[in-house]
Amino acid sequence: MGKIADNLTRIRESLPEQVTLVAVSKFHPVEVLREAYQAGQRIFGESRPQELTAKYQELPKDIEWHMIGHLQTNKVKYIAPFVALIHSVDSLKLAQTIDKEAAKVGRTIDVLLQLHIAQEETKFGWDAAELEHFLQNGELTALEHIRIRGLMGMASLTDDMEQVRNEFRTLHNDFVTFREKYLPAMDVLSMGMSGDYSLAIEEGATMVRIGSSIFGAREY
Repeated sequence: MGKIADNLTRIRESLPEQVTLVAVSKFHPVEVLREAYQAGQRIFGESRPQELTAKYQELPKDIEWHMIGHLQTNKVKYIAPFVALIHSVDSLKLAQTIDKEAAKVGRTIDVLLQLHIAQEETKFGWDAAELEHFLQNGELTALEHIRIRGLMGMASLTDDMEQVRNEFRTLHNDFVTFREKYLPAMDVLSMGMSGDYSLAIEEGATMVRIGSSIFGAREY
């Protein structure tokens, strides 16, 4: 096997048993994903619905596809029939749209609620207080065709690892709080990427999203 298989082996060996690896395959061609598949990887993360749908059609059907990027409501219908987990639910409107599209295809779709933990304004996500408001009033938990599996967050793009650690810690604390108060079945905390996943695991991540450490630089 080639370099991708070696990278996957090395990363898997570094992950605790309870941590799930999402191979972030966005912008990489199908042949590259096939190589990872042949090395045993079955969970892939994409950030654009069109690309996700095209790869779904070309690749084996036992792949678990995760939508990890910002999702526009008008694009939900394209992935609703097959997506396994949507990481990036960042508004009530998006949650309601996923619920509606899931009902149309007779599914219940697993989702993560994305919290804004980074310093950069460009990152998406709920403010924790805003999310608590919607959990408190029951609008999110009333949706019957989505299942809230947990939270997702992206740390700041910075060399200050203490800041990154604190952001992950904040997200983990929110995860524990919301699970205790509103969502006892939550079991997924998705945080950490190629440059910071070891920190994320130390701070309680159960799922990490790793791209460049597996596939190398992206082909835009």
